[in-house]
Amino acid sequence: MLLYIIRHGDPIYDPDSLTPLGCRQAEAVAKRLALHGLDKIYCSTSNRAILTAKPTCEILKLEPEQLDFTNENYAWAELTLTEPDGTGRRWLFQDPQIIEQIHTPEFRALGDRWYDYPEFQKYNFQKGIDRIYTETDGFLEQLGYEHIRYTGKYKVTKANDQRVALFAHQGFGLAFLSCILDIPYPTFCTHFDINHSGVTVVEFAENGGYCVPKILMHSSDAHLYREGLPTRYINGIYL
Repeated sequence: MLLYIIRHGDPIYDPDSLTPLGCRQAEAVAKRLALHGLDKIYCSTSNRAILTAKPTCEILKLEPEQLDFTNENYAWAELTLTEPDGTGRRWLFQDPQIIEQIHTPEFRALGDRWYDYPEFQKYNFQKGIDRIYTETDGFLEQLGYEHIRYTGKYKVTKANDQRVALFAHQGFGLAFLSCILDIPYPTFCTHFDINHSGVTVVEFAENGGYCVPKILMHSSDAHLYREGLPTRYINGIYL
């Protein structure tokens, strides 16, 4: 199985939608995914993810199945913290003090129980990551891959050659990938990111009834190059 994880296009967060650029990014990624086709399409219940998936669904004549657990509103409530000036919130991987703590030997020694770090006890990090991991494991089990958690391995219960796409979000997507790969979330999200409409492909290749998922590409924006669209990381740095 190949699992495609696609972040929504350039967004309007309030009201939840896409900018004109985001719509063009959605059309570009649809052309890309249509080259080899998909067997199933899933998307977040967020409108910006639904709109990003729409062109792909139309070209391939597939009905998307919405997965509410992938909606970023939940991850935003559980994996963020208040800005120092108290005026807003930010992801834990955007906070300089958190990042500094994440890279200490004491923190790394906690491994998969990173949320037990004393400085993190005042947040809801464990609740958030446990929810995402449980729902992610359930989703993959339905696709035929039973997670043997914290080993990096899956028992293959229903081998398949399907191409499955999930249109979702940055903050959720990083937690989702950290679960799939059994890499502690803070470690993963401080070293990797996902651009608007970026395509990540994870291969689930069976070997003796088991598989170890492998990322074949991460946050690829080749479709933007092909269509002559701006190749900026979240409207900032040109890549």
